[in-house]
Amino acid sequence: MNDRIGFVGLGHMGRWIAVNLLKNGFDLMVFDIEPAAVAFVTGHGAQKAASFAETANFSPVLFFCLPNQLVIEKIVSDESGLLEDSLQNRTWVDLGTSNYIWTKQFAGSMKKRGLCFIDAPVTGMEQRAKDGTLTIMIGGEKAVMDKLSPALKCIGSELVHMGKVGSGQLAKTINNVLLNVNLAALAELLPMAVRLGLEPDKITRVINSGSGQSFASQLFLPRILENDFNHGYALNHAYKDMENICEISSRQKIPIPVVHAALSTYQAALAAGFGEEDKGAMMKVFESLLEVRFRSDK
Repeated sequence: MNDRIGFVGLGHMGRWIAVNLLKNGFDLMVFDIEPAAVAFVTGHGAQKAASFAETANFSPVLFFCLPNQLVIEKIVSDESGLLEDSLQNRTWVDLGTSNYIWTKQFAGSMKKRGLCFIDAPVTGMEQRAKDGTLTIMIGGEKAVMDKLSPALKCIGSELVHMGKVGSGQLAKTINNVLLNVNLAALAELLPMAVRLGLEPDKITRVINSGSGQSFASQLFLPRILENDFNHGYALNHAYKDMENICEISSRQKIPIPVVHAALSTYQAALAAGFGEEDKGAMMKVFESLLEVRFRSDK
């Protein structure tokens, strides 16, 4: 593939993805609305773009790492008149988390303009973005994935071709919702454990060394014990995964009762005002209900 890449979206994940591409010899032009984020990446050798259109016209390959599909739609529509008339032989790659149904529709509309749009959402959180060891779930033609693999291998250690366009976003949504369901279960069971006399530190040791352990328990329980709810995506921002999976379930008429139960816990946390805290804050709903606190005694 061409060693030039346009890159839009330099948040917690995007900035490290961009840095890893630069470290591996790719020539990047970047765009973001946050000057500090742009300064960070240009400090590692990227070129600064004045607009999305300039970034999109820099190279046949454009990477997006944006919060959701609404942001992609907005910047594309706002500056569509500034894009080159022909998008033939261009490839746009969505590394962020977008709606599965929207992805299929948007890819179809872009295909009519001669552009290839594929979804390649990443998972692994910020540390793995720094390390270049993300898991990347790719939806689109495998030939396109193979063409992009030199760049994708700079940012991910696991590249999984999931199938046609949208399949990557579907896989990402399912992965994220499984984390949410795990957290919702922890949120209701562990305050109950405290209410019935178990010590938070001890039950955490049991869970994280026993059959009840999960990525959610390993990551969040030590932080909750320390009263730390400021890591990872805030509940407000991460809620899109629950909306997406419920829309898919509704349209496909597929029952997902456990997910809907977790959705209620998630919504209760948002209604209680915990939206700016991380997903571990779901536990506060049941702490309040049972009048207990799941915190370390140390």
